Amino acid sequence: MKTSHSNHLLTRNATGSVLARCACRVGHVLLLCLLTIGVSAAESHPVTFIRTPGGGIHPQAAVDSHGVVHLIYFKGDPKKGDIFYVRQELGHETFSTPLQVNSEPGSVEIVGTMRGPQLAVGKKGRVHVVWNGRKPILYARLNDAGTAFEPERTLKTFRSSSDGDTVAADKDGNVYVAWHALTPGATNEIGRAVYVTRSTDEGKTFQPEAPATSKPTGACGCCGLRAFADSAGAVYILFRAATENVNRNETLLVSPRPGSDFEIAYSHPWKATSCPMSSASLTEGKTGVFAAWEFARDRLR
Repeated sequence: MKTSHSNHLLTRNATGSVLARCACRVGHVLLLCLLTIGVSAAESHPVTFIRTPGGGIHPQAAVDSHGVVHLIYFKGDPKKGDIFYVRQELGHETFSTPLQVNSEPGSVEIVGTMRGPQLAVGKKGRVHVVWNGRKPILYARLNDAGTAFEPERTLKTFRSSSDGDTVAADKDGNVYVAWHALTPGATNEIGRAVYVTRSTDEGKTFQPEAPATSKPTGACGCCGLRAFADSAGAVYILFRAATENVNRNETLLVSPRPGSDFEIAYSHPWKATSCPMSSASLTEGKTGVFAAWEFARDRLR
């Protein structure tokens, strides 16, 4: 089936109510990069385009509460490359000297359009990064001095096909890492689920992973997954579900406070017979949390 992609933007406030919704034809790469950098910055300042340092690809950026831009990017062979981290202080025009995130050189994989490292900025500006590598679901955090990344760890405790690694962190030291994977005994996307593991001590230790929701949503095997923690401590996970092989609804899970259960807050329908390999993005602006994803204009009848 041939489909054309559009972007869908949904804004939600802290209570979960829908504030606005719109669709546009802006290319999804541009839109999602702007959302990753931060809606609050885009609201009041003109957009400036800059190149990733050193010709890096798969950039991911976040802006902290002090206006510091944190950026990670990939360099090297798609099957055996490296992740680098830089920062740009408010009012500066140049980035810091790059720090390599992965301690084992050439251990990062980005094969596939939706794979790539992701970052989150947590308590006191500590940076947390997740990625795919020789072991699934690898995680590393910036050390206390902010001078290097601690050696990476794998957070996945059981063997199954997984993808879509993502990370979120809040100002109180909670860190969340999520991914979608086959549940025990499952063989296809209908049997996949979103898993979450949480740290309450800035990533020093993590709880065993558990399904984000008990509802059988499935998960689109090659689509992107995105997690985000807002300034009030609520956690959001945006992913593409997969039920009955054709229902690939973009689904928003929300946990209103640290440690509370996730609930399905919104589901946008999309019928497709195969994985559309779509992306997702979450960020916070002055009026609430913004979620962006792609959908098809040509629906399966």
